[in-house]
Amino acid sequence: MITRREDGYEVATDPDRLDIDLVHHWLSTDAFWALGRSRETVEQSIRGSLNFGLYDAGGAQVAYARVVTDLATFAWLCDVYVAPTHRGNGLGTWLAAAVRDHLAPYQLKRTLLATLDAHEVYAKVGFVTVPDPEHLMIMKPAH
Repeated sequence: MITRREDGYEVATDPDRLDIDLVHHWLSTDAFWALGRSRETVEQSIRGSLNFGLYDAGGAQVAYARVVTDLATFAWLCDVYVAPTHRGNGLGTWLAAAVRDHLAPYQLKRTLLATLDAHEVYAKVGFVTVPDPEHLMIMKPAH
């Protein structure tokens, strides 16, 4: 899947286009939820996910998102990252919309995400707070 904007940005789901070194750098050094994440873990997460790379008009990767999904009932949008020099251009919202549109044909029952401070970005594309948060649980890590 490739989606283009008039200003030359494009979103693609081809994992071979991903700059894994760059994604690892972003996540492990600048994304508070993934600080210190190993290269091996990033590679494994990419292999097990539906990936969305966002590229500028010159083809350089400027953002990333991934979706963990069975493409039947459930999806989890995670690791959404926009390079600092490209923030403020609506790219995060556009990337989230591209994910939403890509998943729409699957008619998933539930698509979740967790965000600390970007609620307004995701609300623009249809995400809402969990209506019954008391129904959700999380397993504590074993270590």
